[in-house]
Order: sequence, then structure tokens, then C-alpha cells
Amino acid sequence: MTPTELIELWVERFNQADVEGLVALYAANAINDQVVFNEPLVGKPAIKDMFELEFSRATMVCIKEKIYQCDDTVILQWRDPLGLRGCGFFQVDDNLIVHQKGYFDQLTFFKIQQLPLPIDYLT
Repeated sequence: MTPTELIELWVERFNQADVEGLVALYAANAINDQVVFNEPLVGKPAIKDMFELEFSRATMVCIKEKIYQCDDTVILQWRDPLGLRGCGFFQVDDNLIVHQKGYFDQLTFFKIQQLPLPIDYLT
């Protein structure tokens, strides 16, 4: 499987809110570094907890706009049906995601999902 095919499978599983299927695409010590976290998540258990939390509080859909591959890195430009846009960078090794960096506007995410801001969000 090419890195691009792996990330296309990631999008498919994300859109199914398939937490177990998503986590299976990550290496054991993968890093998930979203711009909205203070510290990167390290390892499958932390990544699984994040997906479980996010899918429990919001309906999320990833519509692929563009996908680029350069060697072992895939760049995914995406949007959702509510107007949120973002970009993800995935480094792949041995058919598993070893590093993910994501950029999106979390304040817009909370607003369009009609979620309350966490108390510590602006501190």
C-alpha cells in the first residue's frame, strides 16, 4: 500500500467514526500532534482516547480536497460539510502512520459543532 492509499483509508475510517480501525493505522509509538493540543499525543492508547473523545462529542466528516505525496509524507487538505477547513501532514513508515501533524481552527470547530468552549480554552 502506498502512503497515499493509507491516508485515503484513514479518511474512510475517519468518516465511519471507526476508532479501532483508525488506531490500527498508527505505529505503536506514533505521534499525533494537532495544533490544538499543548503537547503531542504519543502512542496508540493516547491517540485512541483522543478519537473516542472527539467522536463522542461531535459529528466529524473529512472531505478530501487535495492529497499530495512526497516520499514517505502525505499532505491532506480537507474540509467538512459545515465549512471547517484544515490540513494534515502524515509521515508513513512500513505502512503505518508514525507522525501526524494537523492544522485547523479549533474555535471555529467548537462554534460550528455548537460545542461549549472548555473553561481553560482561553487561558
